Amino acid sequence: MSNFKFHDPLSWVPRNSKLFFIGGLIIVSILLASLFAPIIAPYDPTDQNLYEGLDPPDYKHLFGRDKLGRDILSRVLYGSRISLFVGIIVVSVSSIIGIIVGSLSGYRGGRVDEIIMRFCDILLAFPGILLAIAIMSVLGPNLTNVIVALCITAWVSYARLIRGQILSLREREFILAVDALGGSSYRIILKHLLPNILSPLIVEATFGIAGAIIAESGLSFLGLGVQPPHPSWGSMLNEGRQFLLIAPHLTIFPGIAIMITVLGFNFIGDGIRDLMDVKR
Repeated sequence: MSNFKFHDPLSWVPRNSKLFFIGGLIIVSILLASLFAPIIAPYDPTDQNLYEGLDPPDYKHLFGRDKLGRDILSRVLYGSRISLFVGIIVVSVSSIIGIIVGSLSGYRGGRVDEIIMRFCDILLAFPGILLAIAIMSVLGPNLTNVIVALCITAWVSYARLIRGQILSLREREFILAVDALGGSSYRIILKHLLPNILSPLIVEATFGIAGAIIAESGLSFLGLGVQPPHPSWGSMLNEGRQFLLIAPHLTIFPGIAIMITVLGFNFIGDGIRDLMDVKR
């Protein structure tokens, strides 16, 4: 029998850090590609050449051209800017709203908690993407409205997470001690409760960015997101679906970009969860 043994190229990385390392490498690469898209992109993403529309990948256009002859590689690079921008802004705004609402609900309790949670239940009764589509149909399709629609549907999960964590912490001895010493509610929440719930919040945020990217792509695919000629991964998928059999490269590369980006953020979330799990 052969004595060949597979060598793990990441053997130097701690076992519970590998997912975080791989995910971080993916996301840093995508962030750098989006940041330096004007330098990396070989062509202007809006330049058209109708005579070379639907051309397959070659040495000049590594990802091929779309139906209007635009370079797909350049459009994928510029599209990453929109997806990452939407994901980061939506999670930042939603988490801030969720922290404020969840802290108020969990710490005050009583009628305040009941009213807030029933309102959250109403929002959760509707599928998030369907609620976002309804909001976009009212506000109209553009980048700002995409962010508003996704924030309206996304803050609820953060609020419920923060509320649950605060409910589990507010009766702990160190919180009761601060309260007995005359600490204000503001100080207890800001100085003692929130620092102890950052770990699950960070994990939720990384998954939230991936979810926001998928939601933005879905809205753009339906024509409710970023409008042409601005490149978006979702709109690129929509443009390529009618040429799926004769020019599959129109959908393959934007689809791979979405898959890799979402996978990277999920790896980071799983990695952070493993690193913070004291049982491992």
